[in-house]
Amino acid sequence: MAEVTAALRKAGLADVRDSVLQRALYSSDASLYRVVPAVVAHPRDDAEVAAAVTVCRALGVPLTCRGAGTSIAGNAIGTGVVLDFRTYMNRVLDIDPQAHTARVQPGVVQDQLQRAAAGSGLRFGPDPSTRNRCTIGGMIGN
Repeated sequence: MAEVTAALRKAGLADVRDSVLQRALYSSDASLYRVVPAVVAHPRDDAEVAAAVTVCRALGVPLTCRGAGTSIAGNAIGTGVVLDFRTYMNRVLDIDPQAHTARVQPGVVQDQLQRAAAGSGLRFGPDPSTRNRCTIGGMIGN
């Protein structure tokens, strides 16, 4: 665990947490499973995500991407590094009404995207019951 934490920090990730409390907080999602991760990292941008992928690949550590943890299938938990995108990577970057597209970061909550798209007369199609907390990245990953 210490080796992974040190490698992530050396690679440029600014927010890396490995305390017992932080690991416990990320050991569950909406499923019945409980899996304690080795490390939790909160990437601030694409470069930090790429750095985390590189470190995990080099060390042979599993990598799990996490949105809001609303998966009922255990998709948001893992034994290695968990990347939480809600903390920093949670912005709607662009809404293009002509192309009917949106560019968002993975930590954007679905209701947040709906509000942004509504101003252009658009709507994001899926309508899960967790729309006020599920993230776009988590929806895609699920």
